[in-house]
Amino acid sequence: MSKIFSRIAGYFSSRTLVGMDKSGNRYFARKEEIDGIMKEKRWVVFKSEWDPTSIPVEWICWLNGQRKIAPTPEEMVELEARRERIKLNVARLKEEEEKKLKEGSIHKSMSAGKVGGPDLRSFVRQFPSSADGDEVEETSDKADNMRQTKERTKEEEEKPVPESTEPTGSGASFKPGTWQPPT
Repeated sequence: MSKIFSRIAGYFSSRTLVGMDKSGNRYFARKEEIDGIMKEKRWVVFKSEWDPTSIPVEWICWLNGQRKIAPTPEEMVELEARRERIKLNVARLKEEEEKKLKEGSIHKSMSAGKVGGPDLRSFVRQFPSSADGDEVEETSDKADNMRQTKERTKEEEEKPVPESTEPTGSGASFKPGTWQPPT
């Protein structure tokens, strides 16, 4: 009885069917006036079970208002074909990579959560200092650390001190609960 009543009520409501996806979910819209502003309400009616994972991305964007126009069936077919091509390309690339690994042309190195990359400190040491010309400066890690601390102190000295009544800093002198507003 309730299904019949809901169908009859649906004919008199101001909802409009905007489209359907390939799994049979139907998408509706209705314009309402709320506080003098016309707003569009959008929703989905699922074909079978309520399963939000069955909604395509394009329809999700339309439901959330990220798209003004609902996706067309032609657009959905085109995007589905593109997704299939991408899946096939990924599978082909994986096969090629495995084939190269078996041949030994690629040496795959796995590390425990670390990304491999160049050692930039040794790279920087190769370049001459600003006044020495072609002479290459060889430095140690200790000299690198000293240079970095000197640069930090220069930057700290150059920073203007903000004139504020709010507490600043969280250094060794900070004690929770001791700040008092200026009088």
